[in-house]
Amino acid sequence: MKTNVALAALAALALVAMPAGAKTFKFSTTGDIIGMDPHINNEGPTNAMKDNIYEGLVLRHWDLAVRPGLATEWTQVDPTTTRFKLRAGVTFHDGSPFTADDVVFSFDRIRGDQSDMKTYVTGVKEVRKIDDLTVDMITEAPDPVLIQNLSLFHVMSKSWSLKHNTPLPLRGANAESFANRNANGTGPFRLAERVPDTRTVLLPNEKWWGKVEHNLTRVEFKPIANAATRVAALLTGEIDMMFPVPLQDVPRLERTAGVKVLQGPELRTIFLGFDQHRDELLDMPGSGKNPFKDVRVRRAFYQAIDIQAIHRVVMRGASAPTGLMIAPGIAGFSKELNERYPFDPDGARKLLGEAGYANGFPVTLDCPNDRYVNDEAICQAVVPMLTRIGVQVRLNAQTKGLHFDKIGLKEGRKTSFYMLGWTPGTYDAHNMLYNIITLKTGPGAGAWNSGRYSNPRVEELTKQIASEIDQEKRTKMIHEAMRIHKEDFGHIPLHQQALAWGVRDTVAEIPQPANDGVMPKFIRMK
Repeated sequence: MKTNVALAALAALALVAMPAGAKTFKFSTTGDIIGMDPHINNEGPTNAMKDNIYEGLVLRHWDLAVRPGLATEWTQVDPTTTRFKLRAGVTFHDGSPFTADDVVFSFDRIRGDQSDMKTYVTGVKEVRKIDDLTVDMITEAPDPVLIQNLSLFHVMSKSWSLKHNTPLPLRGANAESFANRNANGTGPFRLAERVPDTRTVLLPNEKWWGKVEHNLTRVEFKPIANAATRVAALLTGEIDMMFPVPLQDVPRLERTAGVKVLQGPELRTIFLGFDQHRDELLDMPGSGKNPFKDVRVRRAFYQAIDIQAIHRVVMRGASAPTGLMIAPGIAGFSKELNERYPFDPDGARKLLGEAGYANGFPVTLDCPNDRYVNDEAICQAVVPMLTRIGVQVRLNAQTKGLHFDKIGLKEGRKTSFYMLGWTPGTYDAHNMLYNIITLKTGPGAGAWNSGRYSNPRVEELTKQIASEIDQEKRTKMIHEAMRIHKEDFGHIPLHQQALAWGVRDTVAEIPQPANDGVMPKFIRMK
């Protein structure tokens, strides 16, 4: 992938002429961001990076509360129409003015065929310009989570996008579109340099409309896949912050002068999914069979996995085993439904026999090796657990870009059995239902339902949940949908991982949001 020459030259100049009192924040995680286009690559660290550059009508504070962004206020004109007053005097990084035309254009763009982000405007029928600083957002039905969704509806410059021939998003880890290699937002930072798999450099947007709460003159992101190398970079001062801290290194870093470990619960649920769509499993060519269409096989896999062993040995206690696809703290969570089915390998083997697979069957487990805490190690632990009940598992662990391409829409969901993690971007259960366990509830539904699980009643409930404004009734419907999915063994929920960030004492202030997003606009260096 080519680097924009002008941006690279600007970054090189900044390195030579660093101003007095420069405050550079350098951080690292396991893998690179997937691209800069704000309307594709719906992945946590990638979205967090884009949030520095692009903005929505509303913004998420570090406490995850919604606050005004490019819209200063909004009012309900009627049950399906919300009117937004846009912020005056805002400019994009290239100097062009922000207007209602950019909002309308961005709405049309985010709904493009290859957009991963259309889920955040799924209930919106139309965005209508009233004047240069006013738009109406018209929904198909009353939408109880419209405002929650809009923080991830990033607004692009219409003129910039058309000038650079990128009117629609192009999906993929290495998508060769101008918007995936470059950026032009309204946010507090602008892109100075982007070298995939090497570094991403941001500089402050001196003309940002908001109140500046950071003191940074430069932000440098550097992916470091190897955990030991990442820890060493923190200890030597090469970087100021890294995440996740390998669980085995937490005690050592806590004892190290000049370094601290920030820990807290995360809202992401890690789970395993199965192909429940194909009549013949990809791993069983010529057989005409797909064992995962049988609920007994799915239940056998669930009950063969010793989640407490994973919690104790692999995660070193830094996880919360779960029976649900959402975490505590997500609207719609049920403590009762969160209880897991028991670990029962003997029962699992019996179930396989009843389903006609007493001798097991071959299957590939697709797993990332640089996305979640101990992701590959978790998958390595699952393999012998399933081997114990007779299943022949081949582990395919690879970098997150390749992993997401394989199990996602780009490659046609070419997976039989896979790992994924999900934090509902709205912090509401409907987001998970819509993206992970339904297929027919609206545009973009099932964007990451890689195994194509579908239950007619769950589909019906999810449609109703999208427009139900009676909170008590809505919560009951969420619980019914999740109960059905749980009894179907539609996925295997594993746990919520704990956040662990390593931070040097060069950093004076850094918030740790429960979505694991790094937010430079709230970071202050000493």
